[in-house]
Amino acid sequence: MTAEPHVARNYAPLDVTIAEAEGVWATDVDGRRYLDMLAGYSALNFGHRHPDLVAAATEQLSRATLTSRAFRSDQLEPFAAALAELCGKDLVLPMNTGAEAVETGIKVARAWGYRVKGVAPDAATIVVAHGNFHGRTSTIVGFSDDEEARGDFGPFAPGFVSVPFGDADAIAAAIDETTVAVLIEPIQGEAGVVVPPDGYLRRVREITSEQNVLFVADEIQSGLGRTGTTFACDREGVVPDLYLLGKALGGGIVPVSAVVGDEAVLGVLRPGEHGSTFGGNPLASAVGLRVVQLLQGGEIVERAGMLGDHLESLLEPLVGRGITGFRRVGLWAGVDIDPAAGTGREITEALLGRGVLAKDTHGQTVRLAPPLTIRASELSWGVEQLRIVLDRDSSA
Repeated sequence: MTAEPHVARNYAPLDVTIAEAEGVWATDVDGRRYLDMLAGYSALNFGHRHPDLVAAATEQLSRATLTSRAFRSDQLEPFAAALAELCGKDLVLPMNTGAEAVETGIKVARAWGYRVKGVAPDAATIVVAHGNFHGRTSTIVGFSDDEEARGDFGPFAPGFVSVPFGDADAIAAAIDETTVAVLIEPIQGEAGVVVPPDGYLRRVREITSEQNVLFVADEIQSGLGRTGTTFACDREGVVPDLYLLGKALGGGIVPVSAVVGDEAVLGVLRPGEHGSTFGGNPLASAVGLRVVQLLQGGEIVERAGMLGDHLESLLEPLVGRGITGFRRVGLWAGVDIDPAAGTGREITEALLGRGVLAKDTHGQTVRLAPPLTIRASELSWGVEQLRIVLDRDSSA
């Protein structure tokens, strides 16, 4: 019998029930501690219950948590101003989840296409990439090529053209008079931390600028320090027209997402055309503001880069010893498991037995994305558990 008989089975969690968490460690109902090497898919970039974020939430809980956007709150503008400055943009449209941010970005791109570019009514198209993961809504899974995500959920909305990820020439060839945007993840997280070729993002920016098409960067997983830069786009000195942000923006405290852009793009929306009951609520804004403030100093971003280099040095000796290779950017890695060593799921189950929380994807890949607050010694210990799991002689 399932351990959660009343919970719909849209997940197949590992056999652990977390009761408490602090920093990079989680504790189960039996009191056993685990090193968190997943960090809520980057939602916990600052670790569990970061004291500054807990303080911001606690203080705001004593004042006001929700007003709805029918009224102004004293927390929304400070949050929006700080996030806009961090992104180098004019405006912030706050939402809750990453999928909501993507859906919002799609609507904004289409509205811009009709109202600014002059695309014929209901003809707008958006170029996306194979292997993408932008969320789970019916529109988004409709342009996914992951059959598990889209099977039995059609019919799907038209208006999307998919091309190979990392191929800028394919993007250029796909653009026509109906194209309003190119929507891509600068690094594909769910696909297994897939990093495009050097120069790809620069070329996408050049193509979209030349063709009068928006560049929409889904930085929901890759943004806010994970890659050793504030945004993954920063690695190539690229600024998109719209940033889609989420996950770490809520600090693991509350769901917070946002679309960030300039007046010329995000300003196309008119009152009443889009909204959210909880989007930009005072509690979310107070936490989001503190997250931005934690990033502004740059120390945690620099730390992610240094720890990422350490992670790479730990993984390199494992190539050929249970892993066939890995992709690493910042403090984020996709580790490809040799089928002879087991499936990704089997490896994460074995890691669980050794006190490490991680998650597999696409069969043979294990993602490692610990909180950016992890110590080098903790990171070493976590990868050592992976080595032991992969080394059948040592684990026997």
